[in-house]
Amino acid sequence: MRRAWVVGVLLAGVLLGACGDPSSGPEGAPPSPDVPASSATTEHRRPAASPRASAKAPGAPAKTPTVLYLGDSLAMENQRVLGAELRRDLRARYTSAPYSGTTLCDYLEGTGAKSLVPDRDKAAALVRSLHPDYVVLQFWGNAWGYTWCMDGITHADSPTEYFERYAADARQLTEQIAAAGGDRRPRIVWVSQGPDPITPDRVRRVNGLYGERAAASGDLVADAGRTVSAAGARYTWVQHLPCTDYEHEHPDYCTQPDRDRTALHLDDDYLHFCLAPTTSTPKPCPVRSPGILRIAREITRVIGEDL
Repeated sequence: MRRAWVVGVLLAGVLLGACGDPSSGPEGAPPSPDVPASSATTEHRRPAASPRASAKAPGAPAKTPTVLYLGDSLAMENQRVLGAELRRDLRARYTSAPYSGTTLCDYLEGTGAKSLVPDRDKAAALVRSLHPDYVVLQFWGNAWGYTWCMDGITHADSPTEYFERYAADARQLTEQIAAAGGDRRPRIVWVSQGPDPITPDRVRRVNGLYGERAAASGDLVADAGRTVSAAGARYTWVQHLPCTDYEHEHPDYCTQPDRDRTALHLDDDYLHFCLAPTTSTPKPCPVRSPGILRIAREITRVIGEDL
C-alpha cells in the first residue's frame, strides 16, 4: 500500500508539471519559452477567496512598499492571495510574474533561449522597471531537469552538482537583482519550502541555501514552509494539520472541523497547496485553500516586520 502511494504521488508530480523530485521528468519537452505561461501583472482585484474585510489592518506601517513576486508553480497558485494580503495589511503596490516549472536560473539574464521566462520578465528587468522595495522569491527547487537552463543537472543523478549549481544560481540572481536596483537595491525575501515526502533532505538543504544566501547578502527569509509543517516535525510531510485559531474563526479554512483539522493538499497532489486540481494552463488558485493562505500570511508578516 505504501509503495502504491509513493508511485501515485511521483506520477502526479510528473503529470502536473510541478517542481518536485521524480527521478525523470515528462517525456515531452517543456513548453516553448516563446509562449510564456505568465507575464508580469499588477493585481488590482481582490480575489474571491479573500478571507478578511477590506479595511486596512490596525498598525499597518506608514511606508507603502512595492513588492515583486517571482517563482514557480507554487507562486503561480499563491499570487492573488499574497497580493490581497500585502495590499490589505501593508497597503503594498504589488506585481507578480510567476512561471510554472521554473527554477532560479530561469530568472537570470543572459540565459537566452534556455529559459522558460522571457526577457521582459527576468528578475533584473522587472527590478529596473518597477523599482520594488522587496523581491519575493518562491522556488521549490526544480530537481529533475524540466527546464533547459539547468543543463540536465538533476538531484537524483548528481546531488552534489545539483546543490552547487543551485547555490551558484542563488548568488548570481542576488547579484543581478542588486545591480538592477542600483542605489535602490531591493531586499530579497527567500521563501522556504514545506516538506517533501519523496526526498525530505533535499528541501532541507535548499532551505539552508536560502538562509545562507540571505545572511550573506543582508536579505530576509520567510519560513512559510514552517506554517504547513507539523509542530516539532518541520520536514515530515503531512496532508492535514490542526486548524489554527484563525481557521476556526473563518470556517471556510478549516476543511474538517469535526476532526479539528484542515487539508493542505489534494489526495493526488503532494506538492501544491491549491485545493482545486492543477490544470494544463497554469493559473492562480480559484478556491479557498488553507495552505496558500498560511504561506501568504507568513510572507506578509516578514515584510511587515521589516518595514
